[in-house]
Amino acid sequence: MSEKSILCVDDEAIILISLKSTLQKHFGRRFSYETASNGAEALLTVDELVKEGVQVLVIISDWQMPGMRGDELLVTIKNRYPNIASIMITGHADESAKKRVLEEAGTIRIFDKPWNTKDLIETIEGLLPQNV
Repeated sequence: MSEKSILCVDDEAIILISLKSTLQKHFGRRFSYETASNGAEALLTVDELVKEGVQVLVIISDWQMPGMRGDELLVTIKNRYPNIASIMITGHADESAKKRVLEEAGTIRIFDKPWNTKDLIETIEGLLPQNV
């Protein structure tokens, strides 16, 4: 059985700490929890994880980050790895960016910051395969 992972991407360290802590509390050791502070780092992380045989199940990404924005990241991920589900969290995305990430990246849901933790966990649970 291959290792399974959830990747959190945000340029704010406190957000990454909060997300990772929330996921660990709820899902425990079922997954590894990776973090990246920007889109380029996230792409490298996903490429490395996949190369190592890790199944990346979900990416949770911020929209506004230096360099590559979250919508650009999630569209790129969808093109490279169509089986990875994505969720966006944002405090800044305009409606056209939200529409793009929903349509082109196949993003399941967009959460405004601050997000509702219960809703986020329920959304992630809905994305996970039955046997995980």
